[in-house]
Amino acid sequence: MSKVQTSNLGYPRIGEQREWKKTLESFWSGQISETELHEQMKSYRLNNLRKQQDKGIDLIPVNDFTYYDHVLDTAVMFGLVPNRFAYSGGKVPLSTYFAIARGGEAQASEMTKWFDTNYHYIVPEWNNQTPTLVDNKPLQAFIEAKDELNINGKPVILGPFTFLKLSKGYSESQFEQLLLSLLPLYSQVLQELAEAGASLVQIDEPILVKDLSKNEFELFKTIYQQLNKAVPSIDILLQTYFESVDFYEELIQLPVKGIGLDFVYGKDENLNAIRSFGFPEDKILGVGIIDGRNIWKSNLKEAYDLLCDLETYVPYSNQLLQPSSSLLHVPVTLQHEDTLDPLVKNALSYCDEKLDELVIIQKLIEEPDDHINLLVSHQEGVEQLANSSWRQQYDRPNLLTKRKTEFSNRFNIQQDKWSLPLLPTTTIGSFPQTKEVRQTRFKWRKGELTHKQYQDQIEAHIEKWIRIQEDLDLDVLVHGEFERNDMVEFFGEKLDGFAFSRNGWVQSYGSRCVKPPIIFGNVTFTSSMTVAESVFAQSLTSKPVKGMLTGPVTILNWSFVRNDLPHQEVAYQIAEALLTEVKALEAAGITMIQMDEPALREGLPLKDHKHQHYLSWAVEAFRMSTSDVEDTTQIHTHMCYSEFNEIIKAIDDLDADVISIETSRSHGEIIEAFETNVYEKGIGLGVYDIHSPRIPSADEMLTVIERALNVLPTELFWVNPDCGLKTRSEQETIDALKEMVKAAHLARKKVNQTITNS
Repeated sequence: MSKVQTSNLGYPRIGEQREWKKTLESFWSGQISETELHEQMKSYRLNNLRKQQDKGIDLIPVNDFTYYDHVLDTAVMFGLVPNRFAYSGGKVPLSTYFAIARGGEAQASEMTKWFDTNYHYIVPEWNNQTPTLVDNKPLQAFIEAKDELNINGKPVILGPFTFLKLSKGYSESQFEQLLLSLLPLYSQVLQELAEAGASLVQIDEPILVKDLSKNEFELFKTIYQQLNKAVPSIDILLQTYFESVDFYEELIQLPVKGIGLDFVYGKDENLNAIRSFGFPEDKILGVGIIDGRNIWKSNLKEAYDLLCDLETYVPYSNQLLQPSSSLLHVPVTLQHEDTLDPLVKNALSYCDEKLDELVIIQKLIEEPDDHINLLVSHQEGVEQLANSSWRQQYDRPNLLTKRKTEFSNRFNIQQDKWSLPLLPTTTIGSFPQTKEVRQTRFKWRKGELTHKQYQDQIEAHIEKWIRIQEDLDLDVLVHGEFERNDMVEFFGEKLDGFAFSRNGWVQSYGSRCVKPPIIFGNVTFTSSMTVAESVFAQSLTSKPVKGMLTGPVTILNWSFVRNDLPHQEVAYQIAEALLTEVKALEAAGITMIQMDEPALREGLPLKDHKHQHYLSWAVEAFRMSTSDVEDTTQIHTHMCYSEFNEIIKAIDDLDADVISIETSRSHGEIIEAFETNVYEKGIGLGVYDIHSPRIPSADEMLTVIERALNVLPTELFWVNPDCGLKTRSEQETIDALKEMVKAAHLARKKVNQTITNS
């Protein structure tokens, strides 16, 4: 039987023990030099390649490694640096590269979600620059792999169409012109790769799974036709992922060597397209058959059967066995997971194990009789978990999904209760997780502190920050979340149905890594999760203290979720558990409750026609967890970077009394969504960026407030940072909040003067 090759689309950057993260943060804090940074990064990069080589992967990606973000890498490769960073041409300095991502003297570039994942990319900005190839990073990666490890790597490049679509700073009428300006630069990159000996290049165009217009696809065709004419000496694998492609019949006619399709998240549509229109005999099909975004073992029998089906249309010799997407979305290896329940661990597959799965399938295709035992042993763990008592029948409860009173009436009732000033100030929830805070939690987990000793120290942190908030003259306070390691993991640890890895880290943005909980069984409430800390904080002050919870959709979207139930059913289970906690808070006298949903938008399907179904059950899950409360209980929520104009109706349908939205990195552009849509509930648009150490002035924040007040009712507007303050230092936090409160007082004074004068 003809040999079928294995191919990887991208390897996690962070290292088995998050070495990459630690090196970056050591450099940023001045503990290592730039030379040491480069040396250590090279060692991680080569180790990633060596591991894939040792596993026997045939096509190993190069240029998937980055110092921060692959989209940012593409921008600086072409010298596309925002004007405010005073870039004068040539290779972009490392200091400028990090400043674009993290801020400094100038504001950092916007950061937003990478399609529907929890990875964040830095949004490229066009400010009338002329793009130029100033640093052929794919070429350097290819040469390094060849010289150091004798690997003839497969360079990975973000495609021009997707890159420009993910950028900002240009009008729709400029799109074609800017795209054509990138064409010679991509041609130069490919030409130099061909001259260096590269034979196949993976060009990622995930934008093809979005809803493109016919005119857009025609322009896409033109670009790849011209690339082929410019550099006919190199083969292009046009790679898509996360969904099915539209325009399939036209796509397979493009002059490229291969096309990569997702047969996990776009399986049915992509398979039906091949059955309907076939596949060219002279092309390679990249078969994304291993889940690149979740951590469960693949059902190799189903994968094998799918490949047998595809072989009717595409011979094995023309197939590449691949993950469905880059593996940067999953942890690196199960090797260090020594605390998981064996029943759960035996059903899991991280990056390295997924590459092993590809090799197993390859062996099954080539010599099925000799390797059937691999298939049987692989499936045992999956079947044991599937048949466990943890997954017994779940009956959805009949919970309220509508508040007892309309918002306009609740607003008056709550105003009478709270007597808050105009433009009330608050924060989103968390305060700095200092080394001292982390060590306290670590010692308690190791048994070096008794529960009472631990609780006493947590309460000391809470009291300290209640006093700081009072001194800052904030209007609504929070307890600071010092007992919480992560806003999702914390709740998962207190609910049944969750498991927790020791080393299941994935990159969220920059050096920020998260360790998503694993939802393996039915989710149920066991005991109170937040009441003690909230009640203690409220006992220290006469100002209101918000109870802080993470919402059902965010817990779902920021976890690795069981794959035997529809996501909406799991969300309803979580909502039922959270409602029990909401009722407990309310009964304890905590009647300002924030149910954060920062991940609601990121779960939005990539296809427009699938939006409504998702939003319908996502809103229902939120309302299940928040509706059965008294009119005097004020429900807040928070959302992160998003294109909110796409979901403004759903935001309104949540029926939260107050919503805070992360906006500062987009320079207040979210306000445009409210210039064209009426929103008549409480709202706080984040007035400064907590992801950057830069502290903006009160006047800068005042500008954001005043623009918002042009389109939002003053009596409904709140002033807050754009996210939690967990990652900032104590002094940065205090200094920034001083400026924020000052800005709110200035705005309040101006509004009151206007009212008086009128």
